[in-house]
Amino acid sequence: MPNPPRLLLWTDNAKPYEEAIAAAGLGGRVAVEALARAERPSPEQIAETEAILGWGAPPGLLPRMPKLRWIQSLTAGVEGWLALPDLPSGLTLTCARGTHGESMPENILGALFHLTKPYAAIAEDQKQSRWVRRVATPLNGQTLGILGLGAIGQELARLATALGMRVIGTRRGGAALPDLAEVLPPERTEEVLAQADYLVLLLPATPETENFIDAARLVRMKPNAWLLNFGRGQLIVDADLIAAIQEKRIAGAMLDVFRQEPLPTDHPFWTTEGIQVLPHIGGMHPRRDAVVARLLVDNLGRFLDGRPLREVVDRSIGY
Repeated sequence: MPNPPRLLLWTDNAKPYEEAIAAAGLGGRVAVEALARAERPSPEQIAETEAILGWGAPPGLLPRMPKLRWIQSLTAGVEGWLALPDLPSGLTLTCARGTHGESMPENILGALFHLTKPYAAIAEDQKQSRWVRRVATPLNGQTLGILGLGAIGQELARLATALGMRVIGTRRGGAALPDLAEVLPPERTEEVLAQADYLVLLLPATPETENFIDAARLVRMKPNAWLLNFGRGQLIVDADLIAAIQEKRIAGAMLDVFRQEPLPTDHPFWTTEGIQVLPHIGGMHPRRDAVVARLLVDNLGRFLDGRPLREVVDRSIGY
């Protein structure tokens, strides 16, 4: 009887994945090994592994794994995998698209509330035993623009619509969606920029979206508009955003993702008035490993049965 395929769980928290595999009854069909994220596969693992769950891999490793057929990324964005100069062409890469749906829409709403409600300032007032009557800015009636109407964008649209916001956005093809007043194709992005009071970036990192928000697009925004980036740091030209805020061409920005993370201590985002830095909190939540484990188990069953996998990355478009 042939040996079962070998799956490498290359992550610091393998337990939820091991438990999910066992609960699904797949334990007898696959040989599961765990490896801490900072460690490197052994020669035997390099020679025998057929599938990997992981965050990324160093250049030079994957071509040395002759049996490797499938990688399940732990993240929805896969630019790190696709940037590998030697990513084997026949290797199937699946992403964790959809696993941020519980947390990111709520965190984006939290950012909107933070910008419009005075609770942070009131907390500071309390430290001084100071009574200051502050006025909240309503979200009701404001226009929310979403660039990138995938699963997260659509759930955000649903929640924002329930708050009375008018929601518009862009999506490939521009087909109508529930809870959106208007859906436009990407080539009409400028129309969203011109209307949005709050603009949320949820685009993936691809060659087409690199430096997408630059001086030319920032000038299309309202002077009182806020930019919120929960997509990828590469979407924004940092210097152009800083200039637009300092020159009062937009109201400000709340940023959760950056070109380099952690954000270097000398980066001007830290000290630019009008920019609020978040430490990449958008997609994380206490149960995220359990959510990704459900996707892994589904795909593992498909892999073992020879059926098509879910969330396969299209390398031609980058996600």
